[in-house]
This record gives sequence, structure tokens and C-alpha cells, in this order.
Amino acid sequence: MAMTTICASPPTLPSLKTLHVPLPPSLPSSSSKYFNINLVSNEEALTAVTASAAEAVALASAAVQAAKEAAALARGDEEVVWFGGESGNVVEMMRRRRRKKRIRGCEERESSGGGSGLVKSKKKSLYLSPSEEAEICLCLKEGARLEETRRRISEAQQEHESNSKQLAKIMGIERMEIDKILCKERESEERITRSCRGLVVSIAVGYQGKGLSLQDLIQEGSIGLIRGAKKFDPTRGYKLSTYVYWWIKQAIIKAVANKSRIIRLPGRMCGMVAKIAEANNVLTRKLRRLPTCNEIADVLDISLSTVRLAYERTRHPISLDRAETDHGIMTLQDVIPGSDETTPEKMVEKQQMKQELENLLVTLTAREAYILRLHFGLNGETPRTFEEISTRLKLSRERVRQISGIALTKLRQKTSIVDNLKVYIV
Repeated sequence: MAMTTICASPPTLPSLKTLHVPLPPSLPSSSSKYFNINLVSNEEALTAVTASAAEAVALASAAVQAAKEAAALARGDEEVVWFGGESGNVVEMMRRRRRKKRIRGCEERESSGGGSGLVKSKKKSLYLSPSEEAEICLCLKEGARLEETRRRISEAQQEHESNSKQLAKIMGIERMEIDKILCKERESEERITRSCRGLVVSIAVGYQGKGLSLQDLIQEGSIGLIRGAKKFDPTRGYKLSTYVYWWIKQAIIKAVANKSRIIRLPGRMCGMVAKIAEANNVLTRKLRRLPTCNEIADVLDISLSTVRLAYERTRHPISLDRAETDHGIMTLQDVIPGSDETTPEKMVEKQQMKQELENLLVTLTAREAYILRLHFGLNGETPRTFEEISTRLKLSRERVRQISGIALTKLRQKTSIVDNLKVYIV
């Protein structure tokens, strides 16, 4: 409980009055004069002693009050109130400190729900312990397993996405459990993203200047972090940061390869472009001139056509709205001729080529022709991969690839029809 110490200014002793002692009548006048002189001198001595004692008392009182002030400042729970004197600044400081402490206590009570005690909120640490990492990875794995089950059910029922109620009914669990798993997964993603933020930033900084901003690199690295955390096994005894480092780096490299250009290049070509660029820099420093394509091909031990293809694919696209001259309004679009597929000759040629392809596919089985149409987009749709075709036909990817290879081998043996199609290629 706070105490209040009231200290008044030190009291001053009253001044001593002059003592008048009556003289006996028998004494002579000379003696009386001598006695009065002695009495005055005694009074002056007594006054000096009294003044010294009063000063000593005042100094002692000031020392005691200073000690009390120091103790109150050290404890921080007393309010010293002075009346007068030279301690006005100390009084105001103590009052302000007391007022701030009272206001802070009221705010803490309101934040804690109006309880009687002062509850101080503690923020969770950003760093995760091994047990917390294992718990977070377990929640992420449960959420990934639930999403995989949802995807399979949606594909089996040919629906866009199954809701939580249908998923709970099929899996035989309550809907609240599914919602709880999803909430834990979301919280785990947020916690692990905040915890490993520094690791992601340190990796993303090294890939600046390659077509993506730092914010995009950090976002892609966070996606790789979550993907790696879902595959982390804490029972092997490794740290989470050591394992997810390579997942973060892989995600950033893939993002740079796929999203840094307007026209996407294949992953193999991206690696080849990086090697050619490095060889170009080395040969430029060595030869003190720009190397030729033949010299780069000899250094990397690759074909000349590969080097030329890499140079062609790495050129930046040109806008059709770019002006051809500095002092004109004619654009590149006005100079380049348009497509001539709408002419009657091209339309007839295209119709005949479709007829020849149909005659060629008739020689195959229905499944072989269907796979080739899907893979090469012969039916006017987007070409599909073997994995997408295997999902549609409920076959393995390797089996679809084998059927496609067998069909192409059969078509190569039809020399008469193939020769007719060569006309359209030329």
C-alpha cells in the first residue's frame, strides 16, 4: 500500500529574551554596574550557543528528509509532499510519476477484462522451440492430407470443390473437427512464416536484379518454406531451418525462371542460358572482346544451334506500338503485314490438311487416336501432358507414354500418307 510522508519545514527556536535579574539593594552602585556588564556578556554567549544548536538541528532535519527522499525514489511507491522549501521540483516529479503509474495500472486492468489484479500481456516469441516446430509441422501435414482427400473426392465426383459438410460425411468425422484442422493449419502457416522470415529474406536478397522484385522473391520463398515444412520429419533429429533452406531456394529459382520473363522458357533452357551468359563473361575478360557463338559452343561443349537458340530466346520482346523513326508516327504494327489465313487459298489448304490427318488417325485404335489428339491438340484444344491424360483415362503416366510411342511408330510406317503431309510442312 502506498504511503504518504508529510514533512514540514524544520521549526525555528524562539529567540531568548533578555533576563533582568533584580539586584539586591545593599550592593553599591559600582558593584551593580559590574554585575550588569557580566550579565550582558553571559546573555551574548548564551544567544550564540542557542543559534549554533538551532543550525545543527536544521541540518540534521534536512539530512533526514534527504534520506527519506532517496528511499522513496528507490522504492518508487511513496509520494513525498513538501510544504515550501527548495524541493518543489522533486515534489512535482514524484506526483507525475505517481499519476503515470496510476494511469498505466488502469489501462492494464481494462486490457485484462476488468480483473482485480494487474495482468501484463506477454508476447509470444518469434523463435520456435523444437517441440513447437514439431507441432506446427504436424498441423501442416494434417491440413495437407485433408486437402488431398478433398481434391480426390472432387475429382471422383467431377465437382469443382467439395464443401466441409460433404467431406465430413465421406471421411466419417465431425464438421467441427475439419474446421479445427483448417484453423490450426492457417495459424501454423502464419507462425512459421513469421519465425523464418529472416531466413527467407537472406536467401531472397541474393536473387535480386533477375526480373522479380524483393517482395515477390520473399513471397515465393515463403511458399517454398510452407511446402518444405509439410514434408519435414522432426524424428530424424535435424533442424527445421536446415531442411527448409533448400525448399526456399528451389522455390525462388523456379519463380525466377517462370515469372521473370514475359515469354516463359523451359527449365532446361533457363539453365543453358545461365551457362552461356557465364561463359560469355569469362571469354570477354580473357579475349578482351565479345566472343563468337562458335567459341562459346567449344568452351561449353555444346552444339552451335543450341547457343544460337539461347540467344534468340533471351531477346526482349518488341512492342508493336513502337515508332519506327524518331520523327514519325508510323509504328511497327503499320509496317508488318497481317495474317493471310483468311484468304481462300489458306482456308482450302488448312481443310485438306485436316482431312489428311483424319485419314492418318483412322489407321490407329480409338484409344491411340484419342491420346494423340489430346497430347498434340489436334481437336482444337490446348495440348495436354501425359499426366493430365492419365488422370482422365485412369491410367498411369508411363502407360500413356507407351501408348503414344506405339501410335507414333505405327504412323511412321504409313509412308504414303506421311508423304502427302510433307507438302504442308514445306
